[in-house]
Amino acid sequence: MPEQDEIITIIDEDNNEHDVIIYDIVELDGQRYAIVVPVLDEEEDMDFQEPEDEEAGDAFVLKIEQDEDGEDILVEIDDDEWEKVRDACMEVLDSDGDNH
Repeated sequence: MPEQDEIITIIDEDNNEHDVIIYDIVELDGQRYAIVVPVLDEEEDMDFQEPEDEEAGDAFVLKIEQDEDGEDILVEIDDDEWEKVRDACMEVLDSDGDNH
């Protein structure tokens, strides 16, 4: 279980809040991308076992940009950008899996 201060809350396009941790940061072409992993509570862990929630615990990637105050914000990437960063992110995930 991650430390509480490592958990951040993001809001999706439907204004639903999700607790996540930033698993790792990947830099590519001068842009930073966060590999994000949902934090599941025990009830969600049980739901995760259901076939319809198969992707509930999967990692996903968000771009790190800065808002007008210079604070880091996480923004969704489109399919074209995902194609660009996919190999770099999968390399990070695969190398970490090899170490466990």
